[in-house]
Amino acid sequence: MEIKKDIRAFTKDQIKEHFVAIGDKAFRGQQVHEWLWKKGVVDFDDMTNLSLEIRNHLKANFAINHVRVDEMQKSSDGTIKNAVQLHDGKIVESVLIPTEKRITACVSSQVGCSLDCHFCATAQLKRMRNLNPDEIYDQVVAIKNEAEEYYQRPLTNIVFMGMGEPLMNYKNVLEAIDKITSDEGLGMSPKRITVSTVGLAKMIKKMADDEVKFNLAVSLHSARDSVRDSIMPINLKNPLNQLLESLEYWYIKTKKRVTYEYVVWKDINDKKEDIDALVKFCKRVPSKVNLIEYNPIDDGQFQQADPVVLQNYIKALTANGIVAKVRISRGKDIDAACGQLANKNELSIS
Repeated sequence: MEIKKDIRAFTKDQIKEHFVAIGDKAFRGQQVHEWLWKKGVVDFDDMTNLSLEIRNHLKANFAINHVRVDEMQKSSDGTIKNAVQLHDGKIVESVLIPTEKRITACVSSQVGCSLDCHFCATAQLKRMRNLNPDEIYDQVVAIKNEAEEYYQRPLTNIVFMGMGEPLMNYKNVLEAIDKITSDEGLGMSPKRITVSTVGLAKMIKKMADDEVKFNLAVSLHSARDSVRDSIMPINLKNPLNQLLESLEYWYIKTKKRVTYEYVVWKDINDKKEDIDALVKFCKRVPSKVNLIEYNPIDDGQFQQADPVVLQNYIKALTANGIVAKVRISRGKDIDAACGQLANKNELSIS
């Protein structure tokens, strides 16, 4: 049986050309494109301003490989975690994080991850594949709908901090963001989107050259190579001096400050030299620091640092004019917090 092509893999112009080629009008392509992206339909039969004949033609020739929320869990703090099933049966997770002022979608960019950060549950899953732009987009739409249904509020922010390394799926992530920010899509401002990376220097420079409009966060966790090498193997090939050079380039090109995501662990990065190194690192590029409460992943290797250490970090950073805050993790009771995303079904069979 011939596998139908996913219509969302085609551009609007290509869909228009298809209709012209079958003797119809080009504006049909505009109509279909609007149904797919702005209205988010996942069934050709729902395209009600198209004739039955056209809808049947679309069903016979194309598919809409949409995702579906396979399981939804709600935390005691209001956080919602979605287990999202892709068209090929693979699962990724995404999270709705509500606060008083905003509702944030935390979305995944890959099925699993290949970077092997020792403190992250997702790293326990092998990387199976990149997500397509529409699969990323669908995660956002699902959370947008949940925000409206459960909170009667709009989605305000998007962070690419779910499963996977976004810059290792760069093309598809950018295409998804283009759709999310387009008036023909969700029309969200790129200023409300943050892409988080472990710090791939080459790709950070490429983003700067591509003049992206969204924000950049770096999962840093240590400003000392010896420590970072031991917890984030990517640092062996991509050391801190290279990362810092790329971030200086980023700021020169974009004038956007960098956010550093930084977990503090007992006996790993809780010493004075760790604090001093981070202060020195932050002074090189305009930045702010989110100190993150650690969320255990059951291996016992990493333990949350004493709260006094977090306050010592805050004092040192603010004394040097660096904006810093402790970010309280949300959704810990449903394994939806930072570093905990790892579809348990996948873990059990891998």
